[in-house]
Amino acid sequence: MRTVIAGGHGKIAQRLERLLSARGDEVAGLIRSPGQAEDLRANGAEPVVCDLESVTAEELAGHLNGADAVVFAAGAGPGSGPDRKESVDRDAAVKLADAAAAAGVGRYLIVSSMGADREPPPGTDPVFAGYLRAKAAADDAVRARSDLAWTILRPGALTDDPGTGEVELAPHTGRGSVTRDDVAAVLLALLDTPGTAGHVLELIGGSDPVGRAVAAVAKPG
Repeated sequence: MRTVIAGGHGKIAQRLERLLSARGDEVAGLIRSPGQAEDLRANGAEPVVCDLESVTAEELAGHLNGADAVVFAAGAGPGSGPDRKESVDRDAAVKLADAAAAAGVGRYLIVSSMGADREPPPGTDPVFAGYLRAKAAADDAVRARSDLAWTILRPGALTDDPGTGEVELAPHTGRGSVTRDDVAAVLLALLDTPGTAGHVLELIGGSDPVGRAVAAVAKPG
């Protein structure tokens, strides 16, 4: 299987690259800076320099030729303002979906955020509120598509603690945290489980092994 990951130098993306490469899959990561290429090669991934904000959907589709799946794990990142939340977290996610459909890549996974299913409460930091609204808009655009086998994953608060391999995965889990290791492991299992297409899933740490948690939410057959 060949998977292309947007935001290929991100913390979750790099973990997923290592998991895919370790089992012999082909994996490519879309990165903004050529200086990040060596890190991707060390993960066993092919670096593809591509600015998601400036590339056209047609150009982006060219980078997806031959892929079996795409994963949107990009983000504007800390220190960015509301405009870049919209141009990356919203617009780039939609652009990747357009490009995937154009390239004939049916499987699309998007890393969203818990809280993207509701309006941010009063008093929320304006930049974080903009981030949640951008994620919500991207999720809505992806959910409206019938030409992609999409899965939307909404992790809770992310940590860099070692993964436990045990999670809670459901349409609604309640608030909680989850390690980036476990998010990557769940993404890998979702890629392997076609029955999870069409699901919007929240993810926090829990007591179910990743494989069992993913199998439990998959549609029969």
